[in-house]
Amino acid sequence: MKCQVTTLDNQPNGEIELSDSVFGAPVRQDILARVVKWQLAKRRAGTHDTKTRSEIKGSTTKIYRQKGTGRARHGARKAPIFRGGGIAHGPHPRSHAHDLPKKVRRLGLKSALSAKAAEGKLVVLDSAALDTPKTREAKKKLAALGLNDALVVAGGELDPNFSLAVRNIVGIDVLPQIGANVHDILRHDQLVLTKDAVEALEARLT
Repeated sequence: MKCQVTTLDNQPNGEIELSDSVFGAPVRQDILARVVKWQLAKRRAGTHDTKTRSEIKGSTTKIYRQKGTGRARHGARKAPIFRGGGIAHGPHPRSHAHDLPKKVRRLGLKSALSAKAAEGKLVVLDSAALDTPKTREAKKKLAALGLNDALVVAGGELDPNFSLAVRNIVGIDVLPQIGANVHDILRHDQLVLTKDAVEALEARLT
């Protein structure tokens, strides 16, 4: 499939042939959901913690005698049944990460790229570079391109001036092609790829 290439100044700059196996693959919603869940699970800190009865500070003395009171039998006040006691079966620090086959991850990225291409929300730039790191200039150029909620994926290395210029623009994120991922692609309305990024992604996914 062919896609028009534009410059940051919103001028046409030829066409590029996109691989059908990467940008024209079937969009698998189930695969996208699995990959996003895998990504978000890896990000979780897993630092939630509750104290068991052995970790509660307090006396372990039996609160009243076993028999003769007409009340239920109890031991220490630290038992989970009491207010201020330990928590039974509560969360403890752990990793939420789980494994996901590499083939599924690759298929998820193909589906995300294909979804943006199918929706007409894929923009290919000649390059993402600026002469000066001016946010006002970058904002003006992106507005001319109609980009207000977009993920920009550049080639091997990001242009320092462009990265600095768009850093404070709300709704615009920039990543190198090696960092392109399903979650960031889907959470933005538009996807912007440079020609170098297209070539790198096709080499990575085919």
